[in-house]
Amino acid sequence: MTQQPKIITIVGAGMWGSALGALASRNHHHVRLWSRNSTESLAAVIADADVILSAVSMAGVPPIIEKLKTYGIPEKVILVTATKGLDPQTTLTPSRLWQQAFPHHRVVVLSGPNLSKEIQQNLPAATVVASSNVAAAETIQIIFASEKLRVYENSDPLGAELGGTLKNVMAIAAGVCDGLHLGTNAKAALLTRALPEMIRVGTYLGAEAETFFGLSGLGDLLATCNSPLSRNYQVGYRLAQDQTLDEILGNLEGTAEGINTTQVLIKIATEQNLYVPIATQVYRLLKGEISPQTAVKSLMERELKPE
Repeated sequence: MTQQPKIITIVGAGMWGSALGALASRNHHHVRLWSRNSTESLAAVIADADVILSAVSMAGVPPIIEKLKTYGIPEKVILVTATKGLDPQTTLTPSRLWQQAFPHHRVVVLSGPNLSKEIQQNLPAATVVASSNVAAAETIQIIFASEKLRVYENSDPLGAELGGTLKNVMAIAAGVCDGLHLGTNAKAALLTRALPEMIRVGTYLGAEAETFFGLSGLGDLLATCNSPLSRNYQVGYRLAQDQTLDEILGNLEGTAEGINTTQVLIKIATEQNLYVPIATQVYRLLKGEISPQTAVKSLMERELKPE
């Protein structure tokens, strides 16, 4: 299935934004990359755009939204969010922030097991584009689909987004597991219990449970929790190697969104009385309240119960 070339503005020229831009360019679309260091103004690069894709960090989403609101973006423009995180002020996901700011625009979530460096190396991958507007999701699906990237359409944007967001917390725990050399059995147990924890939170927030068994949930969980390319995995691994969080962040390439997500998730869980044992131990570890060994011990000593 083909379409006329689109003008696509990608806000955020880091590894992820650049990788997505390369994918769209290979499909003969006109791609404009913008970052805070760009010489062109944001107003100039969004002019006449058919699609505006946000690939900035979670911290950058609210400022970008506020800036774009001043430009009077036409309603025909599709807004795509490729950010995985939770806003610390509102506890909302990026797509919810975008939809609040642009209530009459079509918003699409792009999420999946997509390690940026592998995408840049043109290795085969799959991803999900999710929206309550099927036509918008299908448009974005065609823009990025290729022989190297299989793109699936989904109608649960919140679930697709939360799968990619919550798994970052679990990736920190997985990094700890590997950093302590606890073995395959322990890692399998951790990931198996991580998924229902993600589903528990996701369904409470309004997502569909089935979505978490797809690429943007289980798929992303497996990729991120098993790859040193994941920044969140690196944080957990290095904490288990007795590095401090400040040392780790000082040498980390890019943003480990799982750190902020853990803090926001615990805020939500505390207020709504949600059971999140893995996230709780990750939170305590990141706060410096416990050691990696104590975090594992606390998870193993929980009350016995049916699976």
